[in-house]
Amino acid sequence: MTSTRQLRYFVEIADSGSFSAAAERLFIAQSALSRQIKELESQLDTLLFERTARQPRLTAAGAAFLPRARHLLQDLEKAERLAREVGQGLRGSLRLSHSSTVPLTGVLLARLSGYLHAHEGVQMEIAQQSSEAQLEELAEGRLEVGLLRLPVLRQHEGVEVTPLFEEPLLLALPEGHRLAGEACVELRQLRDELFISIPHRQRGGLSYLSAQLCMQAGFFPKAARVVSRKTTQLQLIQAGFGVALLPASMGDIAPASVRWVPLADAGCVSTVALASRRDAGALVRQFIEHLRA
Repeated sequence: MTSTRQLRYFVEIADSGSFSAAAERLFIAQSALSRQIKELESQLDTLLFERTARQPRLTAAGAAFLPRARHLLQDLEKAERLAREVGQGLRGSLRLSHSSTVPLTGVLLARLSGYLHAHEGVQMEIAQQSSEAQLEELAEGRLEVGLLRLPVLRQHEGVEVTPLFEEPLLLALPEGHRLAGEACVELRQLRDELFISIPHRQRGGLSYLSAQLCMQAGFFPKAARVVSRKTTQLQLIQAGFGVALLPASMGDIAPASVRWVPLADAGCVSTVALASRRDAGALVRQFIEHLRA
């Protein structure tokens, strides 16, 4: 069977015009080069070169074989490069999901853009899912990376959740609310307010954290007539159904009429975390390192 070495030797002789020049460029003995070409001709059962006193000339069979040999070597080089880039995490496809309360804006969007600009061989599919759905998808191998908000109440075998960054929580209010003009507010002032986000007993995330902070201030948040744990919270606040404790980054996607007031209480911060499989490949590991940098 023809070897890639024999193909390279054959093309090099054709390009350099002589066995001696080809042997010099290939850093092998001319006798070894001649032996490989003879073996190739024997396998093909035809001569590829006419040996003359001055220089070898391609036979008709050799001239027909040369362009195909070049293509084979080029295809092999492409295949080797592709395998190397995939193995090194420079090429492939990434599936990324994020919670509705982790908008892809600001620094996160800049990081994603910078990564894709630096890794032209990587394609990315982005979806929005709840934290619980992300963890299940990761555990079952249908997702590579998740972006969610802590706390996470349920652990999944083989899935790793690590903090990425913190950002302040703000009080989001409808326009015209009695507290909308305040420089800052304390959580205890919200005892009688209606909250449009109430935690589910089996789910963590932002609504769970908000309830914890309210309980530390001495009360459990009262539920508004309409509640949501999605980005529809912003529309519900705008419509005057109630208030919510939301991360500062959600201000980037909020309607202009929603007002944002800082919280005076200590510890009013939310943590965005990265979720991935512990056995993630090089592509995922490099992407995570880029986000963490």
